[in-house]
Formats: sequence, structure tokens, C-alpha cells
Amino acid sequence: MLLLIVVLPPFFTFVFGHAFQEAALRDVPAMVADLDHSEESLRLMNLLKSKNVFSWYPWKGDPTRAVDLVRAHVQAAMIIPSGWGASLRSAEPKALRAILDGTDTNTAPAIQGILQETLADFQLQRRDQLIENLPDEVVDLGEQLPKAIQNEFSAIITPWEVKAEILYNPKLSFIDFVMPGIVGLILQLLTVTLIASTITREREVGTLSQLLVTPLRQFEIVIGKVLPYLIISMFLIAETIAVGYLHFGVKFHKPIMLSTVCFLFLLFSLGLGLLISAFSRTQTQAIQFSIFFLLPVILLSGAFAPLDQLPSVVRSFSELFPLTHFCRAFRSVNLYRVDLGFIMGDLIFLALGSVVTCVAAGFLLRGAED
Repeated sequence: MLLLIVVLPPFFTFVFGHAFQEAALRDVPAMVADLDHSEESLRLMNLLKSKNVFSWYPWKGDPTRAVDLVRAHVQAAMIIPSGWGASLRSAEPKALRAILDGTDTNTAPAIQGILQETLADFQLQRRDQLIENLPDEVVDLGEQLPKAIQNEFSAIITPWEVKAEILYNPKLSFIDFVMPGIVGLILQLLTVTLIASTITREREVGTLSQLLVTPLRQFEIVIGKVLPYLIISMFLIAETIAVGYLHFGVKFHKPIMLSTVCFLFLLFSLGLGLLISAFSRTQTQAIQFSIFFLLPVILLSGAFAPLDQLPSVVRSFSELFPLTHFCRAFRSVNLYRVDLGFIMGDLIFLALGSVVTCVAAGFLLRGAED
């Protein structure tokens, strides 16, 4: 068991880190049908295939009929209609047809944006080529226009852009965002289930009953149970953070404040484990209670997705989870470089939760044996 405790956290950090390291789309299975076979369609296809976003597969089926993405084993399909190249030289260019798999609500909009961006790049290249091939008479005529009209025309054909300045995570590294969730989820999974199942095992073999009839006070018993696991858990946090820093290049700032956040979070998690053990009569019950608690925590704590994406009622419910406050405080310190006052609410919640769970577990353990 000790070997698993030492090995599993860095191993899961390594696996989860690689799973969430890249948020950008890569190697999306797709297929394209060129019904136009023009110079323009060939250039567009080459531009699409030059991007590493898609992994292109041969077209399956009839592109003039309904497209079956499932049987083709792709997530996107694009059809260049017949006459598309010629329509670009008219006043009404034909629209390209894109068929996307909407089961993944994040991937489909991202693919649509990439296709639109590629088409805009193609249009920009075509515009530049058209300007270069203008007859000299047209250029001379343009020079005769008033300066104000020339400037307005130049502003219209020049691409308009937004220069964005990205703060706090300028490289848009997704691993920096999810690292607190990875660390917190692994530690809470181990601490809650381990201490809950261990104490219920002591109850099953009778050693807990012998301990409770000694002159030891309730808080002394709780401290004696929590302290060893707290020391082991602090070592596990150091392991997971070391993997994040050395392997994934995640930089950690303000170590004292981060240590405080981790310490209170571990106390709360261990208190929850003690509380679960107070209700459980067997190890099986303890593991079941732990799973019932951890299941909503994984999805609703904001560990891997921003809480702002959740409905307001669900967000209010998620505030009951210690992992929610741990992730928010950890990110606030590590990404936003905030001071202690900014995360004081989360620290108070974790501290109060630690005290309440440990005290309640102590009374319930004594009462259960009595």
C-alpha cells in the first residue's frame, strides 16, 4: 500500500498532464470532396492540407447525397461545389459546404472557426494576387482619385485585425490551468479513500475499540490518525508538483501561499475521510461513500473546466466542495499572483471545513463505539 501511495500520484500526474497538455485541435479525422476541380479549389485544398489540424481520409460515399460521418470514421467533411472557382469571379460566390460532428460541443465550433480562418487566408491571398495583376490603366486612374478616397479604399482592402494582449497565461498553456485540478483530484482521491478505509478496517479487527477505551481524548485520537497521513500527503504534493515543474514546465509562484493552500486542503480532505469512516461499518461501505462523494467533485469542482460554464444553481452547489476552493485559490496565486487577502475567503472555508470535519469525526467515532 505504501508503494502504491508513493508511485501512483506522480504516475497519474504524468498521465493526466499529457492528456491535458495540449488544448489545441490536432489530427482531427476529416475528408474533403472537390467537385469543382478548378485551380482555385486545388489551391484551397493545398492550404487546408498544409495545416496540422486535420488528418485527411479518402472520401467515402456520394458527396452529392447525405454524408455519413460515422461510417466514414471522421468528424468533419467539406465539399467544394461544382463551379465554385468560377463563382469567385462573379458577384455571388458559392458557399462551401461543411458537415461537422456535433456530439462534441467544443470540437465542432473549433473546426468551424478553423475552416473559416482558412477560407479567409485564401481570400486574402486571392485579393493580393488580384491587386498585383491590375492593369496599369486602372492603377493610373486610381492615382487620380482624391487622396481621401484613396485612403478610404486602402483601408477597406487592408485586413482589419484585433491585436490581443493575453495576460496571466500568455502562452495559453492548458496544462498551467489544469495542474491544480490534477494535483487536488489525485490527492483527494487518495486521502479520502485511504484514511476512511484504513480506520474502518481497524474497526473491523477491533483495534479501534481498544483505542477508544484508553484515557486518550477525542481530539488526541483524531490528531494521531490525521498526522501520519498529513505528512505522507505533503510528500505526495511535493511529488506531483515536482512532476509538473520538471516534466511539463509548469512554473509555481509564491511557494509559501501555495503551501498554505495545500495544507488546509489536505486537512479538509483528511477530515472528510475521518467523517466517512465514522458512518461506515466496513471497508466496502467506506469506499462506496468515498466514490459517491468524489463523483460529483470530479465534474463540478472546476478542476478541468471553468466554473463560469456551469449554470448558477450548479455553481452554488459546487461551492460546497473543498476541491473547488483549492483550485480557485491555487490558480489565483499561481496564475494571477494575487495577495493573501484575495483568497482569504477560500482559505477560511478550507480551515473551517477542516475543523468541523475533524471535530465531528471525533465525536461520531466515540459515539459509534459507545
